[in-house]
Amino acid sequence: MAYIKASTQYKREHKADYGREKIEILYQDQWLCVIYKPTGLLSVPYPGSKVRTAQSVLEEVLRKQGTVNNKHKPYVVHRLDRDTSGVMMFALTEAAQRKIMDNWHKMVTERLYHALAENPKKNNSGFGDSKNDDLQTEGWITDALAQNAHNVGFVPQKGDLDKNGKPFNTVPARTHYKKILCGPTHTLFELSLDTGKKNQIRAHLAAHGFTLAGDEEHRAKTDAFHRLCLHARTLEFDHPFTGEHLKFEVAEPEEWAEYVKKGDVKPETPVWMVKNNLDGEKRRTKNHYEDYSSRDFSQKRLSAKDKAHMNYIESGKKHR
Repeated sequence: MAYIKASTQYKREHKADYGREKIEILYQDQWLCVIYKPTGLLSVPYPGSKVRTAQSVLEEVLRKQGTVNNKHKPYVVHRLDRDTSGVMMFALTEAAQRKIMDNWHKMVTERLYHALAENPKKNNSGFGDSKNDDLQTEGWITDALAQNAHNVGFVPQKGDLDKNGKPFNTVPARTHYKKILCGPTHTLFELSLDTGKKNQIRAHLAAHGFTLAGDEEHRAKTDAFHRLCLHARTLEFDHPFTGEHLKFEVAEPEEWAEYVKKGDVKPETPVWMVKNNLDGEKRRTKNHYEDYSSRDFSQKRLSAKDKAHMNYIESGKKHR
């Protein structure tokens, strides 16, 4: 039986639209389509998967319009993580896909994300202190990124070794950040990517103590909204065929700002940190249950699903 993350199990049981999430079309022409993707919906399928994705839902919409055929259907040009919400683009022809992917960094003039992050640990008795960090109000994070054995992006520390006892292979990564709202326990960030590496925002902020709220992979201490608090807010680009400058923006939930202002001094324990819960919050290993929050991140091989979750922009550049 496949292991199911505690956060996923919780959503299966409590999220009203789990498995039935809907997209919203923000723009559509003969070459491309811009949508809003909700949290919980995969962007694209992985090998062997038959679950609904933003791509398949968009294809259903186009089918109802009577515009789907062998040459006109959604093609992937970039992706958002399943639990990341926000603005996303699809090409509608293979020619458009090639042109967009080959010119992504030239045509896209701005991609802004908003992220709700826990403040760095103050000491052993508290997890949040807005003044206890090394990030200024605005600046760049330039730590190189590696992929761990679970294919999760992270910033290796000096002396970290992989399962073979060798230093991790790393790639350059640059994230521009701005603190737009600071509270007693959390901070709301605005971020843009100079490079588009997998899990870049999550890894860069976590490396500086700002783990995203709701981030099970990085062992967040808070999960007030029962989702990863990362939202692709703005996508601005020059149309690859018409040259028209287009901008699309969907705001993150208003509750995030209120949460930051109020603070969460005594948060409810996230499901992945609850001990002795056998309903998806622990995983079975051999003859005992292991606490997910303390697992060794260097001992799992890459699955077909993980391999599918690559950076499509980088893939496009490699095959130019």
